[in-house]
Amino acid sequence: MKRTEHPQIELQIAPMIDVCFLLLFFYILTSKPVKPEADMSMTLPGTVAQEESLDIPDEQRIAIQDNGQIVLNDLALDKPDDKNLPALLSTLKRFRESSEANKSQALITLDVSDTATHQRVVDVLNACAEAGIQGVTFAGATGDEE
Repeated sequence: MKRTEHPQIELQIAPMIDVCFLLLFFYILTSKPVKPEADMSMTLPGTVAQEESLDIPDEQRIAIQDNGQIVLNDLALDKPDDKNLPALLSTLKRFRESSEANKSQALITLDVSDTATHQRVVDVLNACAEAGIQGVTFAGATGDEE
């Protein structure tokens, strides 16, 4: 008995790749593109500049106490020994930005205790200058002087 050899079957990959590409092109061309989400016309809350100036000036009162404590409108800020005054500086910057949005001048009145150090007054003035506030005045004497 003679053995017959069967030819080995090979899989041709090139025509299969061609068919896959044709199917891919067919699906790409016949599919409908997805519409992107539409933008909603709304604005988020923020700072909006007013059209005309207000007659009411924005004024804040900063008190410098005997121990060096800084009090802004009855709110104690920073430590008495802190020279940089970060909380006062950030508050003054926000105050200036809101005053500019209202088209009014930011005003600061310093009420300095008689026994407060001069360096503490300079620290507060430096914070006002760094925040961009130019309207700084000193409060008059409130004590009973005769």
